[in-house]
Amino acid sequence: MAMAAVGIAGGALGLLLPQKQQRGIGGAVSFRRAASSVAVRASYEAGVGVMATKVGMMTYFDPETGKPVPVTVVGFRDGGNVVTQVKTAATDGYDAVQVGYHGVREDKLTRPELGHLGKAGAPPLRHLQEFRLTAVDAFEPGQELDFAELFKEGDLVDVSGKSIGKGFQGGIKRHNFKRGLMTHGSKSHRQLGSIGAGTTPGRVYKGKKMPGRMGGTKTKIRKLKIVKIDNDLRVVMIKGAVPGKPGNLLRIAPAKIVGKNIPKN
Repeated sequence: MAMAAVGIAGGALGLLLPQKQQRGIGGAVSFRRAASSVAVRASYEAGVGVMATKVGMMTYFDPETGKPVPVTVVGFRDGGNVVTQVKTAATDGYDAVQVGYHGVREDKLTRPELGHLGKAGAPPLRHLQEFRLTAVDAFEPGQELDFAELFKEGDLVDVSGKSIGKGFQGGIKRHNFKRGLMTHGSKSHRQLGSIGAGTTPGRVYKGKKMPGRMGGTKTKIRKLKIVKIDNDLRVVMIKGAVPGKPGNLLRIAPAKIVGKNIPKN
């Protein structure tokens, strides 16, 4: 009996399912997956988070030590973060909180979108995202989420966003390949080089690192420290760099730390 690995989206769960071996016409061996009921479990967040907008980077001087700290300034657009829907296992099959962000005019949304937000008593919001939690009793539709109430200075957060697109790039820039000799008669400088053997296997393996489009994908930077929360300016300073360029949409959630807010098993 052979075993086949099945990857579940999100990387939260990997299961091994058995396969039954069958012999077909001419003695050819084929495999048929055994019927089995698989429970798919998505990963949970360490806590509810918020959406924000990247403003830019600057240097922050620690008032205690005087040392410079590179920080990313994150701001919040008008409308704030509002709970637009509370999903429960009884109604939706899982527990989650849907949050809306970035207030816009009504003519910027469709009627179904306006109807969905109207049920929660929320204003027109451009972005909607979910935070899957183990318990949603503390949330209700129309509730406003304040960053200063959810986080404090010194907390670690996971920041997700769309990285800056670099366009079509070669192997050296995209995968940090080493270039060839520039002298001594070498004709291979920045070319990719060999991408596989000829007769065997006679093809290029899937996933081969080659030139292609770089950036412009969802990226998560984990365990970044909150350095400063300024309620007057409505900005947050996070140590280090976050994905995207100024004006980019960010998703900020409590950092997942195994043994602290995520079970070891």
